[in-house]
Amino acid sequence: MGPDDAELEPQGGGGVAGQDEKTSSKVPRWVVKAIALFWLGWVVVYVGVGAVRSLRPLLVVVLISVFISFAVEPAVNRLETLKIRRGVGVWIVYLGLFAALAGFSAAVGTALADQVESLIDEAPAYLDDLEGWLQANIDDGIDLQRIQDEFVEGGGISDLAERFADDLVNLGATLLNIVFYAFTVLLFTYYLVAEGPRLRLNIGSLLAPRRQKMLLEIWDLAIEKTGGYVFSRTILAVISAIAHVIAFEIIDVPFPIPLALWVGVVSQFIPVIGTYFAGALPVLVAVLDEPREALWVLVMIVAYQQVENYLLSPRITAHTMEIHVAVAFGSVLAGAALLGVVGALLALPFAATVQAFISGYLHHRDLDE
Repeated sequence: MGPDDAELEPQGGGGVAGQDEKTSSKVPRWVVKAIALFWLGWVVVYVGVGAVRSLRPLLVVVLISVFISFAVEPAVNRLETLKIRRGVGVWIVYLGLFAALAGFSAAVGTALADQVESLIDEAPAYLDDLEGWLQANIDDGIDLQRIQDEFVEGGGISDLAERFADDLVNLGATLLNIVFYAFTVLLFTYYLVAEGPRLRLNIGSLLAPRRQKMLLEIWDLAIEKTGGYVFSRTILAVISAIAHVIAFEIIDVPFPIPLALWVGVVSQFIPVIGTYFAGALPVLVAVLDEPREALWVLVMIVAYQQVENYLLSPRITAHTMEIHVAVAFGSVLAGAALLGVVGALLALPFAATVQAFISGYLHHRDLDE
């Protein structure tokens, strides 16, 4: 091998080494793609979360509309069999719901307003009774006359009335906002029910035949379970109202019919806390009228709740909403955590639909001993 070959050999080796260094220093293409996809995904998630937060009121309205449409559709379907168009049927159901809600609100509102007025008028007498009890049981030198004079002559009654009037004004503004959302919900619900068959056809036409069948099964299950939920709760509310009317008449509580309607409706359609919230109003009314009656009212509400929980509710809901108690309670808590009161209301029919769908697609097998 000559000197020229000896000089060329190290140069060739150095060239290969330099090429390897360039190749090894170059970032692989899949790493660049992974980094780009990561940041793209981060941007999409960030924008998506922001959009969901901004559109949360609209999403809540849509969810409520879907729930009400599922609850209303069985009645509209029944009217359709009587040759009544779906749009007209929706308005007929709306009118029935409006009439029931107006009657309920008028009855409960009248009872509550009368009790507040009675409390204001009888406040001096309550102070006299309290003074006599304190003097007899604690210290005979206690004198509440000054407090009574300040309340009556110093403007305590007028201040209370003005505060109550201010609260009514604030309540009116809140109700106006609620009316706006209610109108939006009813508008969405109208189109979801009136155009229900066409909506299913349009959505189903975008899916494969197997997916179409699954979609229709889920849709029918949702309507069945939501309708069953409303039906069972309505039956329980009617039974509860009748039982409480009889009890309140016997105990001689003021406004027995409005208070019984309040207990029946609120205890059934507000999950978890509805029972306690419903029982608070008649107990408060009884305390203002005759404190000894309040104890009997409380006993009656607690006793009936036990009868309902262990005898009535399992028998009625077994035919309409087959859902385990633990699943129901957990779904209500999860729904309340996600969407507040709206989530709690929608949780039970949603959980019943999911449970029924899963049960239909899973095969149960006996366990080996």
